[in-house]
Amino acid sequence: MNNVLDFTFDKSTKTAFINREFDADLSLVWDAFTKQEILDQWWAPKPWASKTKAMNFEVVKDRNVG
Repeated sequence: MNNVLDFTFDKSTKTAFINREFDADLSLVWDAFTKQEILDQWWAPKPWASKTKAMNFEVVKDRNVG
């Protein structure tokens, strides 16, 4: 598996896009990105700290998955 982490930024909309493949069950990966208490732990491991202020999830209808 290729564990490439890809960051894309859109400065005009102040948006960051993060893409990565994981060798794990979809439900575990989803929880890691959508549950604030888990996200803050792995995004900034000790001795650093991360505090999620907000999350915004949107359905993208035209995304080609698969």
